[in-house]
Amino acid sequence: ALLLHVTHRFHLLNVPSYMWLNGHQIMDEPMEEGESFLHCDDGTYKEIPITHHVKEGCEKADPSQFELLKVLGQGSFGKVFLVRKIMGPDAGQLYAMKVLKKASLKVRDRVRTKMERDILVEVNHPFIVKLHYAFQTEGKLYLILDFLRGGDVFTRLSKEVMFTEEDVKFYLAELALALDHLHNLGIYFNILTLFSCLLCTDFGLSKESVDADKKAYSFCGTVEYMAPEVVNRRGHTQSADWWSLGVLMFEMLTGTLPFQGKDRNETMNMILKAKLGMPQFLSLEAQSLLRMLFKRNPANRLGAGPDGVEEIKRHAFFSTIDWNKLYRRELQPPFKPAAGKPDDTFCFDPEFTAKTPKDSPGIPPSANAHQLFKGFSFVAPTPMDENKSSPLNILPIVQMHGGSAKFSDLYELQEDIGVGSYSICKRCVHRVSAMDYAVKIIDKSKRDPSEEIEILMRYGQHPNIITLKDVYDEGRYVYLVTELMKGGELLDKILRQKFFSEREASAVLYTITKTVDYLHCQGVVHRDLKPSNILYMDDSGNPDSIRICDFGFAKQLRGGNGLLLTPCYTANFVAPEVLMRQGYDAACDIWSLGVLLYTMLAGYTPFANGPNDTPEEILLRIGSGKFSLTGGNWDTVSDSSKDLLSHMLHVDPHQRYTAEQVLKHSWITCRDTLPHFQLTRHEAPHLVKGAMAATYSALSQKTSQPVLEPVAASSLAQRRSMKKLTSTDM
Repeated sequence: ALLLHVTHRFHLLNVPSYMWLNGHQIMDEPMEEGESFLHCDDGTYKEIPITHHVKEGCEKADPSQFELLKVLGQGSFGKVFLVRKIMGPDAGQLYAMKVLKKASLKVRDRVRTKMERDILVEVNHPFIVKLHYAFQTEGKLYLILDFLRGGDVFTRLSKEVMFTEEDVKFYLAELALALDHLHNLGIYFNILTLFSCLLCTDFGLSKESVDADKKAYSFCGTVEYMAPEVVNRRGHTQSADWWSLGVLMFEMLTGTLPFQGKDRNETMNMILKAKLGMPQFLSLEAQSLLRMLFKRNPANRLGAGPDGVEEIKRHAFFSTIDWNKLYRRELQPPFKPAAGKPDDTFCFDPEFTAKTPKDSPGIPPSANAHQLFKGFSFVAPTPMDENKSSPLNILPIVQMHGGSAKFSDLYELQEDIGVGSYSICKRCVHRVSAMDYAVKIIDKSKRDPSEEIEILMRYGQHPNIITLKDVYDEGRYVYLVTELMKGGELLDKILRQKFFSEREASAVLYTITKTVDYLHCQGVVHRDLKPSNILYMDDSGNPDSIRICDFGFAKQLRGGNGLLLTPCYTANFVAPEVLMRQGYDAACDIWSLGVLLYTMLAGYTPFANGPNDTPEEILLRIGSGKFSLTGGNWDTVSDSSKDLLSHMLHVDPHQRYTAEQVLKHSWITCRDTLPHFQLTRHEAPHLVKGAMAATYSALSQKTSQPVLEPVAASSLAQRRSMKKLTSTDM
């Protein structure tokens, strides 16, 4: 763990930082009489909202709990110390303590510092450092962060002049993931420099609550790293961060900045007008990426399109990066800072570390200054907090936010998206960023959601799997906050599409099967791949925007023979061996994809011909494995598609294609040779979907789904409990 900590994280210690905030708790300052107001420079008063609350049982931190060891950095507003906690459950732990003098902060700086702290608490990511405490005295503000003794990237670069492309590729990939996480929360960085790498740390100049198409007009940050639209103050979006990423890439590869004049004004002019001097010793892939990031028109910049960071991840420069392993920190980093004693600071500037650490009391700027930072205090959880029992005797639910926060504190519920037997899905709006998300509300008395949460947390970073943003465990109900699928259901969009060809169907199936193959390789089967669980992220219709959703029936294979023995039923998309209550493996997912492919090409389902079909008729057809490949569109589609379907819908799971075999089939690999004329729709879309819905309803009424109960409720567990031996009996 220490190796990962030292290797993956580089920290600028005169700015704050953030990370996954598992179980963090927020606490308010003691309330005083009257309202909380900020006295502004123009003589007016502005009310400061209080949005965070203290978790019962947690103590507020204060400076006396920390022993000053060394000075790590110093700026105009304050210092950063290496400190040791001397009391509490984490006594002996080393931290970095950022101390800001309130009197040195102008009103704008105070607001930025409060915003900085709020961002640290709100967001979470493996490449953004962790905030442990935040508190204040009358004269100062304190942020207690991870101590990252590896230092910052600039220190290493200043010693080595430039990095290899492999080093830069690794660092940029980590940064891209961190920036994308911020962008998804409506935050953009606005001051991405080598000093704040490799863990995103400087949030004092970040902008919060910005939608992708909205602009900000502030002028802040280090000018050499600013995008042209920031320099000319015509308004900028999240795309400005990708320009800054290009500056970082150029600096790490060459040891110099791409645009740097004799003074600030000349540098700004160069950013706006100068031609980029491209070093020819860089690889063609590196040159290509730099040119695509240095587009002066932000709309043409890589990463600014509808696919966002996926455009950058797909670039040839990153072809050797396994993004999922990188996110899970399973890749070997290119550089490991020397590891000495835990409190060694040789990776930091001796100009600061040689100073005697001293934190004198600060002078309050005004009587009302303390009010600005109401709600500033924050306490991270202790291991005892994290191990408290859940309301129900099911597997512990891992939450990804402050442990004391409730869903309703941060999100506002909107209209229903879908309703199931044990859950309901609604649209919700983040109260701070105003961004739309989806929330799945699960009744824990009807289903244990821990497996679904675990799978989403492990694999949700795949580009075609829905991303889990947060989890709230509130007694009987669990709230899973995910990205909102604005493009709607896959099949609904295809059936209503005026022009849809066999070639397009191949592209769609390729994207879905590639994702299923990834899951199967990880030992995960979805088991509910009906069309309503395959959605588009946006309205583009691009196959890359497809997401596989709803992992409520998914399982991670654990049996020695790789088979699952818990049957689950989804009408019309259930493999025969499931209907016969046999054990089954990943072949059932391929069956469901075969049904989807059949419906895309034919315009109707293979086993449910209409809303009047009885459940018995549907089950009989599925069990027989017989379906029609003649008449209608089947007289015009390729023989290759029919061959693939016959293997995907084979009644014997042992003879059915695997996901890997589907991806190698000529209908997938030779897509450009497939017909591209329009497929005929013989039935209205609402009739096709109506027939499917009627089938699902009939089967759900006829088939009782198993209810998952706590392990302790099983007869086996109860028998074992009665037969427990004491130490004296053994």
